[in-house]
Amino acid sequence: MNGVPHIQVTDLTYRYEPDAPKALDTINLSVPRGQFVAILGHNGSGKSTLAKLLNGLFLPTEGTVHISGMDTRDDDKIWDIRRTAGMVFQNPDNQLVATEVYDDVAFGLENIGVPPDDMPPRIDEALALTGMSEFKNRAPHLLSGGQKQRVAIAGILAMHPEALILDEATAMLDPQGRKEVLQTVRRLNEEQGITVVWITHFMEEATHAQRVLVMDHGQIAMDGSPREIFAQVDRLRDLRLDVPPMTQLARLLKERDIDIAPDVLNVEELVKEVKRLCPLCLKN
Repeated sequence: MNGVPHIQVTDLTYRYEPDAPKALDTINLSVPRGQFVAILGHNGSGKSTLAKLLNGLFLPTEGTVHISGMDTRDDDKIWDIRRTAGMVFQNPDNQLVATEVYDDVAFGLENIGVPPDDMPPRIDEALALTGMSEFKNRAPHLLSGGQKQRVAIAGILAMHPEALILDEATAMLDPQGRKEVLQTVRRLNEEQGITVVWITHFMEEATHAQRVLVMDHGQIAMDGSPREIFAQVDRLRDLRLDVPPMTQLARLLKERDIDIAPDVLNVEELVKEVKRLCPLCLKN
């Protein structure tokens, strides 16, 4: 709150073994409180390794990671760090442990010692924020993939985190499930001011972030707004990445001498451009 970056990574290097190649190489990153950051990169680029370092699951080989001013190397602060920066993983089944949704959300509160009388309002709030209140007595294994992931997020929210780190949290979901989870996280960012680090390989998801980082060989290769990043099509292809489908379509239309903006990011923007070019084409 006092101007200290919510997440501060300084000269971060990480090796899985002492003699192994660097998984991360001299990363410097500052994330202000309340920012929504998407991290992209091909497999092996280091993005998931970085996520685990931000939550204190891994500790730096060199350099430092500070979360709300707390050093992840400080053993006395590690649980405070994990409460402050909640982690959501790829497979929601690995985070669901109880036979009912309500008890699953309560599990994390029990682990951090929240008094039983204080739990119900926090659980109800977290389920409401994720749109899962009506499922609180449902068995988690009967839910869809997107619903399971929202329960996993609710379990983190009940602990009142200031940041969410989502490591490919939609990778195992169908399109509807991905949409549900992304909408939930965007709302938490916009309405609750929660800082979000969203790691994904879906380019279209990154268009919803305020800032996009692209990683390559353990380093940050690109850093900018979604529009700035996805305008660099050739650079992204050099990094073995693509652009969002609507950006690609706009580029193809531009190459055919159609006067369309080349930096379109999503369907809404493409529709707006089509209306501009042909006001009667999409009437109503």
